[in-house]
Amino acid sequence: QLQVVESGGGLVQLGGSLRLSCVLSGRPSSLYTVGWFRQAPGKDREFVTTISRRGGTTLYSDSVKGRFTISRDNAKNTVYLQMNSLKSDDTAVYYCAAVFSISDVNVRSSAADYGTWGQGTQVTVSS
Repeated sequence: QLQVVESGGGLVQLGGSLRLSCVLSGRPSSLYTVGWFRQAPGKDREFVTTISRRGGTTLYSDSVKGRFTISRDNAKNTVYLQMNSLKSDDTAVYYCAAVFSISDVNVRSSAADYGTWGQGTQVTVSS
């Protein structure tokens, strides 16, 4: 059974950078589209970015486009989220999620499409 575990969260200053990691275990990570979502206090969970199973296709929300980069290393069963130029609005719990995919063009931005979720990692941007 697939499991995903996030790490790398923490406290960072306004304008700083942070890299999150999502490790997939139990199944080959190359079979799964992976997405990052986030949830700020009092707000709904929102889509951040997603990457296809071999990394050929990515999609970003408008709020992070140009600042965040998603990538993956299937040899390490890990998906990364590089976050630069962090803003106060980026403060949230960040979740990694995975869904089985048969295509390397398949990316998904709806949380309802993902079947396996991690526990989340807190990112706090301080001013």
